[in-house]
Amino acid sequence: MNIFRLSGDMLHLISFLVLMYRMRGQRSCRGVSLKSQILFLIVFCCRYLDLFFSFVSLYNTMMKIFFISATATIVYWMLTKYRSSYDMDNDKLHGDGSFMGHLPPHGVLGYIIVPCFLLALIWNEGFEAFEILWAFSIYLEAVAILPQLFMLQKTKEGEAFTLLYIFCVGAYRGLYIINWIYRYFTEKHYWQPLVWVSGVVQTLLYADFFYYYWIALRDGAKFQLPG
Repeated sequence: MNIFRLSGDMLHLISFLVLMYRMRGQRSCRGVSLKSQILFLIVFCCRYLDLFFSFVSLYNTMMKIFFISATATIVYWMLTKYRSSYDMDNDKLHGDGSFMGHLPPHGVLGYIIVPCFLLALIWNEGFEAFEILWAFSIYLEAVAILPQLFMLQKTKEGEAFTLLYIFCVGAYRGLYIINWIYRYFTEKHYWQPLVWVSGVVQTLLYADFFYYYWIALRDGAKFQLPG
């Protein structure tokens, strides 16, 4: 494992800890998209089915279990303990400024999940159940952050820990791109265009957020999207 992948994994892990710490400390999930968390839970459950039949390393296994259990815990908290603080009105992909403005709010998850699954049936690394679900998880992860980003767009500003969570998730994917480039030049027969294309798409979705987050940090000002 190279330093870029390890750093990406650590940022991904930190993103969960930041979000859980924030929710526990403030006893609130305001500003957090339940839709994004559900999508990420689906991603991890589909991708890590190999926990039942394949062992790579203790590190690999523990990370997979952590990602699933941490995301499930966040979803559980949002549906139970902190449900009263959940901002359902702003956790939608429709409304002004959204390219999905014509979609019904309660059908949003389906409009994200179904295209990703259909794409997985067309472009995968083997037409088998696990390979299709693995490809589906790759495509779904690329767009799972969309509800969270649109929520941020609607509210125009975010709480510090929530912004740090989004930054860590985006930075993790950025480091993975560097990891892929490194592996391409140092490993023989390393070729995963499916993963590369999805990863680049996912990183590009964070571009606007990164820009305004950096501006706010540079100027010591409160993060705020232009409205």
